[in-house]
Amino acid sequence: MLRVAVIDDERLARQGIRQLLAAHPSLQLVGEADSRDSAIPLIRQEKPDGIFLDIRMPGGTGFELLRALDAPPKVVMVTAHAEHAIQAFDIEAVDYLLKPVTPARFAQAVQRLQDACSSGTDSLSEPGFSPEDYICLRTPQRTMTVPVRNILILIAEGDFTRIFLKNSPPLMICAPLGQYENLLPSPPFTRLDRSLILNLQATLTLKRKSRDEACLILEGIPDEIPLGRTAQQRLREALKPVGGASPMPL
Repeated sequence: MLRVAVIDDERLARQGIRQLLAAHPSLQLVGEADSRDSAIPLIRQEKPDGIFLDIRMPGGTGFELLRALDAPPKVVMVTAHAEHAIQAFDIEAVDYLLKPVTPARFAQAVQRLQDACSSGTDSLSEPGFSPEDYICLRTPQRTMTVPVRNILILIAEGDFTRIFLKNSPPLMICAPLGQYENLLPSPPFTRLDRSLILNLQATLTLKRKSRDEACLILEGIPDEIPLGRTAQQRLREALKPVGGASPMPL
């Protein structure tokens, strides 16, 4: 059983986390705090395995609280502010929950916390993202957080990956394509060949050029994406309903 604490200055927010925790008997709530100053002695005394931590609180932020601890526990951030996800990634938070938190999303965070505690590692990428998550994308110039559902397609370019986003310019990411295959939820993401991972929920059109060649056209992306026979076959299978035919003639 994992011992956890809830740290949030809002009484109703703490109550909400308590109610969500009630569905997970593998977690034991050992205490609550409503500020940085009250949280420090609680954590030092109870030594919880993990904490559900708000960011904006009286007396200092959740990040400042963690810096004040010699050996902070595993952390699940719970906040109403998506813009702090990069900082959460940098301090290796187990997960990053946006309020209001649904039971299904909370269950994912619990699983990640349990995995992190059992393996001794922390990562926002374990065991994978859901379409409702935000993901950190690092380019040579900056780091961005974007909704997973806004990713349309990922294309390998050597040791880098070009990621096309809905209503945004593409990003060149300093990571190989294979790194994202197990991170992104499947469905809706599927790998078509060695160089392509596609979001099947994107609005797409296939333009045939010959028996073996076709181009994929995605709404909001000006470039046509060439598809070979293998990629076309995998796309057809991925789009085929159970017991039916593909809605796209390939």
